[in-house]
Amino acid sequence: MADFKPTGIPPGPDEPRPAGMDHAHYKFRVHSDATAMRWPDGARVALTVTLMLDHWEVNPPQGESADPRIVSPLGKFFPDWLTWSQREYGARVGIFRILRVLDEFGLVPSVALGTEAGRRYPELVDELTRRNACFLAHGDFATRRLTSRMDAATETARITEARDVIARLTGSAPLGWCGQDYTESWDTPALLTQAGFTYTTDWSNDDRPYLLGPYDGRSLLAFPAQAEWSDLECMWLRRVSAPVWSDCLIEAFHVLRDEGGGVFNLTLHPWVAGQAHRIRYLRDALRRITGAPGIWRATTDEAAAVARGQL
Repeated sequence: MADFKPTGIPPGPDEPRPAGMDHAHYKFRVHSDATAMRWPDGARVALTVTLMLDHWEVNPPQGESADPRIVSPLGKFFPDWLTWSQREYGARVGIFRILRVLDEFGLVPSVALGTEAGRRYPELVDELTRRNACFLAHGDFATRRLTSRMDAATETARITEARDVIARLTGSAPLGWCGQDYTESWDTPALLTQAGFTYTTDWSNDDRPYLLGPYDGRSLLAFPAQAEWSDLECMWLRRVSAPVWSDCLIEAFHVLRDEGGGVFNLTLHPWVAGQAHRIRYLRDALRRITGAPGIWRATTDEAAAVARGQL
């Protein structure tokens, strides 16, 4: 694959379209051609858990791009204390319930840490560090996403600041990037590579890791995001009930374990899965999942490193 050259827009409906993709970040390939990962100790699937730790602004600056789907059920109004405080519940209460459950099953979390959450919740960073969590850069605020409306200099500055703040707060530079709501501009993967990141969890098109790029001779690993069974995607946006969500996790996990060579990456938002009426269903799912043989419990840093070594 030639070095990435952004086109800005895909071909129009009347323009000739070469075989392949609407962009040059990677070549299309089917599942049967994907590299099956060889996980440690002959495990058939890598099990990772990614916690989203964010700070939501009551009043985001004009021009910022917040996820328009995540709004109060009562409508759009200001100040929306109900929605804001519901998100804060995750950092005050929900995250501790989730951590207790992860501890029960020997699962070390990977944490997508927004810089503002890291600044405001140092006790949470300490709690996660004591558990040997790995930290991914996650932008700054949950209400500010990277978009193609930004120029490259602005986006580069945001990526660099996120990297440097997480390094300062946690003691080590993050290897992984998890964008706010998985959003990227046309140039984000190239800019992440330039900033020293080795993998991203923004692409939800595979169950096995693969490479993006190259960008100036370097590649970026796409680590499975698997938003289909994210707690927010299922229970908040699609209104799937907690018992059904729990069953979905078990179904997905067993298919991936039977296929072999893939990743099961469970993404959790403490203000969703950490609610009192949902936590038992997370525990039930993990009890049934971790009771199966052939699992490698890993952080995203660990699994990405093993995958990169094989790609």
